[in-house]
Amino acid sequence: MTDTGDVVVAVDVGGTHIKCALVDARGDQRHRERHPTGAARGPQAVVATILDIVRTLADRAREQGLVPRAVGVAVPGVVDEVEGVAQYAANLPLRDVPLRKLVAEHLGLPTVLGHDVRAGGLAEARLGAGQHTTHMLFVPIGTGIAAAYVTGGAVLTGAGAAGEFGHVVVRPAGPQCACGGRGCLEAVASAAAIARRAGMPAPEVVARTAAGDPAAAGIWRDAVRALADGLLTAQALLDPEAIVLGGGLSHAGDALLGPVRTEVLDRLTFHREPQILRASFGDEAGCLGAGLLALDRWQLRTE
Repeated sequence: MTDTGDVVVAVDVGGTHIKCALVDARGDQRHRERHPTGAARGPQAVVATILDIVRTLADRAREQGLVPRAVGVAVPGVVDEVEGVAQYAANLPLRDVPLRKLVAEHLGLPTVLGHDVRAGGLAEARLGAGQHTTHMLFVPIGTGIAAAYVTGGAVLTGAGAAGEFGHVVVRPAGPQCACGGRGCLEAVASAAAIARRAGMPAPEVVARTAAGDPAAAGIWRDAVRALADGLLTAQALLDPEAIVLGGGLSHAGDALLGPVRTEVLDRLTFHREPQILRASFGDEAGCLGAGLLALDRWQLRTE
């Protein structure tokens, strides 16, 4: 794809919001939007929303004199990227949905379905905070928590479902998780978990912590320590050069990075000391990564 008028439609389906964009061959987002996911409405309504969004974005591209060439859709949970099926997500009512086929038939464009976190890791590794590293662990923290390990420019998928980092148990006696387990990292340290415990949005917990509110500070400290426990496990298993923290909670900046670095580094023994970095693209990484997947697919078809 060399014509600057060529774009791909990129969609990242989250538990709370759907981030979407038109992405050009340089990885620049020509247009961006956000829409509520409306997960409580059920699977048919969520799929209908996705189809409406990709149609609207393709039409918008044409109205602006751009040519939509392919579509990239990223979803959370267990994704069969080969068959293009969204198999399971704890925070979305998608069970064995052939989403790639549905989108391709709806638009008549080549479509790729990817895992949202692996797509985000690809974006950060190619264009963002991890672009100067060979081994990078990307950990977005928002409604849920997951991870993607990028090594040598490739995102490792395991047998197909690698990266469910949020369902590592860090507090065995902790709260119930949406997956059915107890004490999962996601149930303790995600933005949603912090908000549930505090009765206020996570950014407000951060602000109150900075202002010296002891109750907020305690909740924040517990979440940070749980996150550090998870990261220490990941460091022992994977040995990344850099851990890149993304997602909505990364907007807390040094209020998150500072204490996480302290907790991790204080407890490291013989393991490599990783760089702990803030993601370049925040909670937009998955959307940009979906665009990169679509660009890769289009370029393969035209070579």
